[in-house]
Amino acid sequence: MSTEIPGTEIPGGQVNPLTLRVSEHGEAAIGSFYEKIGGHATFEQLVRAFYDGIRTDEVLMPMYPEQPELEGAIQRLTGFLEQYWGGPGTYSEVRGHPRLRARHLPFTVNPDARDRWLRHMRAAVDSLHLSPLDDATLWDYLDRAAHAMVNTFDE
Repeated sequence: MSTEIPGTEIPGGQVNPLTLRVSEHGEAAIGSFYEKIGGHATFEQLVRAFYDGIRTDEVLMPMYPEQPELEGAIQRLTGFLEQYWGGPGTYSEVRGHPRLRARHLPFTVNPDARDRWLRHMRAAVDSLHLSPLDDATLWDYLDRAAHAMVNTFDE
C-alpha cells in the first residue's frame, strides 16, 4: 500500500507541487528503472542468459556468422537496454542513434524468428526473478520491440 505526500519543501521554502508516492515503509520511488532493477549487473545477466539461448537456436544463431562467441552482440544489446531504461548513454555515444528497425533490415525477421527471439528473452527475463510489476514493465517493452522488428512474412 502506498501513501501520498501532497508536496515536499524544496530549497527556498517553496513547496514542490509534485505528489510523491511512498511505500508503507516510507521509501520514496526514485531513480530510473535501470537503477531500480539492479543496474548494469542485471542487464548484463539478462543479455547473457538471452544469448545462451540464441547459441542453440538453429534459426537465430546463423544471424551471427562473424561472431560465434557473441561477445559483440552481448555488449551492444546490454548497452542499448541500459540506455533505454535510464542507464549510461554509452550505446549512442559509440553507435549513434539506435535505429533498431533499420539495423535489423539486413536480417530475415519473420514471425518465426520473432517468436524464437521472444522465447529466449522470456527465459532470460524469468531468470532475473524480478517483481511482477518490474517483470511486466520490462516484458511489455521487449514484446513490443520484437513485434516491431518483423520485416517479412515470408518463411
